[in-house]
Amino acid sequence: MRIFNITLIISLFSGSLYAQLPDWTLGPFNRPPGVNPIIRPDTTTQFKDPMTKTMVGWESNDTFNPAAVLKDGKICVLYRAEDRSGKGIGMRTSRIGLATSDDGIHIEHRSPVPVLYPDTDAQQEFEWRGGCEDPRVAMTPDGTYLVLYTEWNNKVPRLGAALSTDLIHWKKYGPVFKGKFREMASKSASVVTEVANGKLVIARIKGKYWMYWGEEHVYAATSANLTDWTPLTTPDGKLKELMSPRKGYFDSRLTECGPPAVKTDKGIVLLYNGKNDESRGDKRYPPAAYCAGQVLFDNNDPEKVLARLDEPFLVPQDAFEKSGQYPAGTVFLEGLVLFRNKWFLYYGCADSRVAVVVANKVN
Repeated sequence: MRIFNITLIISLFSGSLYAQLPDWTLGPFNRPPGVNPIIRPDTTTQFKDPMTKTMVGWESNDTFNPAAVLKDGKICVLYRAEDRSGKGIGMRTSRIGLATSDDGIHIEHRSPVPVLYPDTDAQQEFEWRGGCEDPRVAMTPDGTYLVLYTEWNNKVPRLGAALSTDLIHWKKYGPVFKGKFREMASKSASVVTEVANGKLVIARIKGKYWMYWGEEHVYAATSANLTDWTPLTTPDGKLKELMSPRKGYFDSRLTECGPPAVKTDKGIVLLYNGKNDESRGDKRYPPAAYCAGQVLFDNNDPEKVLARLDEPFLVPQDAFEKSGQYPAGTVFLEGLVLFRNKWFLYYGCADSRVAVVVANKVN
């Protein structure tokens, strides 16, 4: 039996979410007092939907699962917003909104209209009527922004890619996987980044772009152009599983990739979202709750796991993290920014709100 770490108990009440983390991890992260949630639904904003030609309250029901990146000295948050066109998680139409912050914890501006959404374009067969969901965003060294998001047509979720230079106007490239992999369900892509000149930029590994992706297991894929990706496979052509759920742990049901992974001198750090299985999970956490983990991959062999946290470093704690669309409790990581030598980590709360935690960069 594993012994529960008393420091973790203390840290849950002090605001520091895992006081003694291994030196390869990012953190510990702290909740800034009195600011969360930083983004809530807005019933006043209206958008003329190009699919139905009607005005919709595009962010009236829920705002959650945020990506984040630096632009012009500000942190820009791309968040998933749901309208009220249906009932239940995934049954409404999702669009991507844009918010900006001067300090990372207070939102100064929100676009009144979404910046990425289903349209009468080449992607409508993949995006209507479920929409554009759960973005992860990162920047190339030359200032091009890549968003990897879920195209949802109420039939099959597919990872899609889009590029932009201003975070407002996006060129969609469609499903990132081609051939036999185009028709499979795919979600949650974390492109590998590195720190350059004090900010995160998309990195190459042995000449190729690299991403971790997946919901139940962690898989990987490589690319030469950021929009067309080739999954890693086994000799018999199946997807290669790099990491999987563990019985008796907080990630016993899902190990879903979070924000862009970070290449450090210790290895590649992937933050991920672990779902606690109702029957075979860790009894210290609520059944079906999402908590946050970290795993370290080898810099020279990015398929190889070097280390993995046994305890989550972020757990649902505040009321807005345990209510809303997903009352089992959710902290769902999707956005990570290095800003003024601090890590700003953005996450969805119970599929209904957006919050942030902050850590000093120590390595």
